[in-house]
Amino acid sequence: MGTKIIPVSVTTRKSLSKKQRAIEVLARLKRLYPDATCSLNYSTPVQLLVATILSAQCTDERVNKVTPALFGKFPDAESLAIADLVELETLVRSTGFYRNKAKNIQAACRMIVNEFDSVVPNQMEQLLKLPGVARKTANVVLGHGYGINAGVTVDTHVKRLTERLGLTEHTDPVRIEQDLMGLLPQPDWENWSIRLIYHGRAICKARSPVCVACELADLCPAANKPVVVG
Repeated sequence: MGTKIIPVSVTTRKSLSKKQRAIEVLARLKRLYPDATCSLNYSTPVQLLVATILSAQCTDERVNKVTPALFGKFPDAESLAIADLVELETLVRSTGFYRNKAKNIQAACRMIVNEFDSVVPNQMEQLLKLPGVARKTANVVLGHGYGINAGVTVDTHVKRLTERLGLTEHTDPVRIEQDLMGLLPQPDWENWSIRLIYHGRAICKARSPVCVACELADLCPAANKPVVVG
């Protein structure tokens, strides 16, 4: 049985520093989602890299329906690097933006083969050299492929919830990540993102957040406020 969450008063919430609120939110997320893990299916770092590239503007559920056939045919960087591009596009078509994704996957795998001895690099600066890889993808690969907390993954859920919780005043993902890195202990950077994603899917949805059922509501300045959809 989990530890009971005791709500704080509005006065107490306002007296907490941003860092104190972030730490309390983190503690509650750990209690609410103790077994939260990356929901993408993969067996190797290169498969995680490919799945993460495919997940852009696409659900993890859809990606997981695509990758069995994709990885069955092209399981590693070497095979993806020399794959027929039209066939690759066909296999990833349902994830959206499939031409650009297929092109980036193949180009990234060619670079991995030619410049990194067929091994996905485990350093941020090297990952960012790969086509189609920005900090979000690099953080996922480092965190879940190598157990390295180099930053905080900021996807749409993390961006939305971090703003609603009043933990950032920025809208740019890189600036949001910098704010979160200053608020959270480094060992928790990646599990923060995963648990916040779970909470965003279950409770703090974009158009209709269920504040009445949210166990973070007492810590959230935006709780029960009207949602403005642009």
